[in-house]
Amino acid sequence: MRILGIDPGYGLTGFGLIESDRGQNRLLRCGVITTPPGADFSARLEMIYEDMRELLKISRPEAVSIEELFFGQNVTTGIGVAQSRGVILLAIRQAGLPVYSYKPMQVKQAVVGYGNATKHQVQDMTRRLLHLDALPKPDDAADAIAMALCHARSSTSLLAQAQQKARF
Repeated sequence: MRILGIDPGYGLTGFGLIESDRGQNRLLRCGVITTPPGADFSARLEMIYEDMRELLKISRPEAVSIEELFFGQNVTTGIGVAQSRGVILLAIRQAGLPVYSYKPMQVKQAVVGYGNATKHQVQDMTRRLLHLDALPKPDDAADAIAMALCHARSSTSLLAQAQQKARF
């Protein structure tokens, strides 16, 4: 299964595409969608939307995993990220792809096995699981890869399989 992980943002939106087959995962590509800081915010959202549509066409994922937002101390930044996430979800929906949202704690649990893992622990385990010499940069791309791994590991659980069967 080809899984595209997304770490939403409006300056940098990370993406990571993996191939997952019977517990074996391989990184296919990763990177970031960038928008210029001085651009009008609505123009930045349009750029994210158009680039995401193109990425979905090129990468041909079977599922998309995206971070569920967590509002910390900076609510203003959170609102912008939420708007970015909205246009990303629209592009995914229009592509007809299933989308799965995971909280940061779920990603940590799935990748590291510990819900309170540090960012460094998640990145190191991501590198190890994919047998990479170094972690991809920037951090947004590495975070997106962890999102994809989270779905790969979560979707193969017996509970997830039972829930999938119950839907059909």
